[in-house]
Amino acid sequence: MPAMSILSLEDLKPLLTSYRRLLGLDLGTKTIGLALSDLSRTVATPHSTIARTKFTADVTALLKIVDKEEVFALVLGLPISMDGTEGPRCQSTRQFAANLMKIRDIPIIYWDERLSTAAVTRTLLEADASRKRRGEVVDKMAAAYILQGALDALSRSALF
Repeated sequence: MPAMSILSLEDLKPLLTSYRRLLGLDLGTKTIGLALSDLSRTVATPHSTIARTKFTADVTALLKIVDKEEVFALVLGLPISMDGTEGPRCQSTRQFAANLMKIRDIPIIYWDERLSTAAVTRTLLEADASRKRRGEVVDKMAAAYILQGALDALSRSALF
């Protein structure tokens, strides 16, 4: 297989043969929320949260999940500003991806994550989740929201 890199959704589509999972990531400053697709890439399910410490430890924990769940590609939420510009958080996400690629050659796509945390928080508030419970699940639910957006875009493609 040729070396992978940061791909567009269109570039990833032909690489997705049957039963290849995707892992969605919501990269926060304190945690990384994770969500896993089913084998048919129809549904994103919140998976877990990695407490951020140092890059090497974060990536070791992430790659352990990638290997265990047989993940083919990552969908990284890209925190684009509401006006469409990219600020320091986008730069941090892109740097995380670049550093990860030096350790593991895995396809990565970026997905616009605008309002993902707000949408998830609103849903949790409507469900009357306690502040503590919201804090425990918001990051992995935001990752599921991000991943579901990418899965929905893939399913709208004529290739699937």
